[in-house]
Amino acid sequence: MEDNEPNAKWLDAHYDPVANLFTFSSCVALADLQGDGENKLVVGDLGTGTYNMKLKVYKGTSLQSEHALMDLPTAVISFLMDTNEPRTPAVAVASGPHIYIYKNLRPYFKFTLPPLEVNSVEQDVWNQAKEDRIDPLTLKEMLESLRDKGDVPLSVRSLRYLMLEPLEMEPFVHLHKTQPVKRQTVIACMAMLNKNMADEDAVGCLVVGTENMDVCILDPEAFTIQAKVGLPSVAVFLDVSGQFDVEFRIIVACRNGNIYIIRRDLKRPKHCIELNCQPVGLVRVNKNIVVGCGKETLHSYTQKGKKLWTVYLPAPIMTMGLMDHKSKGFQAVLVALGNSEVHLYRDKNLINVTRTQDVVTSLCFGKYGREDGTLIMTTKGGGLLVKILKRTAVFEEKDTSPGPPVAQSIKLNVPKKTKLYVDQTLRERENAVAMHRTFQMDLCRLRLSAARAYAKALENSMAPVSTDLAEPLKLNATVQGIGPSFKLTLNVQNMSAARPVIDLLVSFLYDQSLYSIRRSFFKIPMLVPGLMYPIETFVQCLSDKGISDIIKVFVLRAGNAAPLLTAHINMPVSEGLALG
Repeated sequence: MEDNEPNAKWLDAHYDPVANLFTFSSCVALADLQGDGENKLVVGDLGTGTYNMKLKVYKGTSLQSEHALMDLPTAVISFLMDTNEPRTPAVAVASGPHIYIYKNLRPYFKFTLPPLEVNSVEQDVWNQAKEDRIDPLTLKEMLESLRDKGDVPLSVRSLRYLMLEPLEMEPFVHLHKTQPVKRQTVIACMAMLNKNMADEDAVGCLVVGTENMDVCILDPEAFTIQAKVGLPSVAVFLDVSGQFDVEFRIIVACRNGNIYIIRRDLKRPKHCIELNCQPVGLVRVNKNIVVGCGKETLHSYTQKGKKLWTVYLPAPIMTMGLMDHKSKGFQAVLVALGNSEVHLYRDKNLINVTRTQDVVTSLCFGKYGREDGTLIMTTKGGGLLVKILKRTAVFEEKDTSPGPPVAQSIKLNVPKKTKLYVDQTLRERENAVAMHRTFQMDLCRLRLSAARAYAKALENSMAPVSTDLAEPLKLNATVQGIGPSFKLTLNVQNMSAARPVIDLLVSFLYDQSLYSIRRSFFKIPMLVPGLMYPIETFVQCLSDKGISDIIKVFVLRAGNAAPLLTAHINMPVSEGLALG
């Protein structure tokens, strides 16, 4: 269930696999309903999808109360309606075209979205059916033509009629023809916006996204529509910040795969982000937007629409939520996946993985009871999980997921293009062939100069490795000491496979005004192949001016003035004289 590690971050507080809770993250809320300092869990249960929909309230691990709902809940929000004492929040349940307000767990008020304009031709068609001037099949044909050509969508009654079998049409007409035609929208999503203060116990306004592509802001006292903004598509996720009376920002993810921003100073929504697939979750972390998409990806954007990063997930996203631990100042994104894992991301870093017994369908993090860091989850099979964050839990900043290092994704701070850079680019573009030829010519000259210098060094035996196949020798030198006296060690080696070398001499060439060598001439004994022969002498620095020079070492054959090997030793500055 949990990461099977000794340093697991979560405590398993409760697990009820038969809690019979079927819900989504939008229908889960934590609220102090009695004002006693203990938060309760409020869940809008979907039931079977057609009946048994309920509003359930949990206290601890037990079900405290439940209330029947007339339709499927789409969102549950706790908010303060007024400033009266005691400060107990109300619960708003969006269900169909209605918002049911509960106060002290009792029905308090029902708000209904205003009806929409009905197609006049549709009204006339139903009036003809009421007067029996057209038969049910003709009614169906006329409604189908209206659905395909009409500017105003059909009512729910007409859409339901078009789905019926021919034998079911006549009873349906007789049952509904006496009732007026109404077109009513339904609520797709809901959020809460503070009215005029930024405090946690401030009065809040309900923000509602409807199926007729509108976002409405309701007054918390009179429950009238204070503001209304039209969208190009149906809103599916809302995230709000600010205060309605001061300045607010509403981030809306729509069904057309775009994200829009609604602000107080804008009359129309501002198109912000175009996604490559449908959004399945929206969370705002500080000033950045984190969006989960249907292609098993997690994207982060700024509020101006600039993409920050993308994370590829191992399974489809089921739901998302914000982990905001205020006492620790910690914010991260919870992502429930279809492989029964819950990933925790801070920025793009995966910092924790929690494994569950079933696929998680809803997440809610916050204060439950008197425990601040509580994670509440419901599963696809109707189970209820409660986990508590350990007080000693520390999330590492580094990414625990396999892949390239984080530094690879950090964008370089590339400076802006200057006029000189642009002019140079144009010049290079116009004279590309001539510049390439010049470069190739200079490169060939460089190679020729290097080859000539190497050949000259081999010819004059100026290299520390002999090129004579008859006498393959190798020479290296080390200098020890800080001065004014240095120990100079020469290592001579015979590189031949089986042939020894005899009659070799070693001589030194140096500036006698700077250095004095105790022994400047050596006769080397016979060199056995493969062995290293050290030759040691002492060099005395005579100058007190803090300068140094090169000492040349020659390896010669007796009776031949041309050296077999040459080594140049860069002598260090004598520090002993400086200290003295």
